[in-house]
Amino acid sequence: MKLTIISVGDVKKGPEKDLLTDYVDRFRKTGRQIGLRSLDLISVSAGPDRDAEASRLLEKIPKGAKVLRLDERGEALTSEGFAARLGRWRDQGEQDLVFLIGGAAGYGRGIADSVPDCLALGPQTWPHRLVKIMLSEQLYRAATLLAGLPYHKA
Repeated sequence: MKLTIISVGDVKKGPEKDLLTDYVDRFRKTGRQIGLRSLDLISVSAGPDRDAEASRLLEKIPKGAKVLRLDERGEALTSEGFAARLGRWRDQGEQDLVFLIGGAAGYGRGIADSVPDCLALGPQTWPHRLVKIMLSEQLYRAATLLAGLPYHKA
């Protein structure tokens, strides 16, 4: 299964970018061994409004992909629950799994209708740069759980 994070805006160089790169690299090494082929990051430009951002996000989704949007009103899963769901999608033959991260103003029209499934990283609202890092860490954590590695210490 190929995973992709499509987000509005990019993480600029510095500590945030270093952290993101570290988790993505870790995921790629671990994920390949358990059938999670890759993790790609795609950024679309912000502005001039949410609807324009929504169009750019939707354009980047591969045809036939399973898509989840990150939203504080979405389903909040434990790390173990997220790993189990990821493993189930992989085992059911999902080829592409995409995570959408909206911009500072949220999602524009058409996103909720086009992408009804949402996932929350808790009930708080987070900056999109941090969401990208947090999601990357959780994907790495899920891969280690599925691989039986000791990263997750709960």
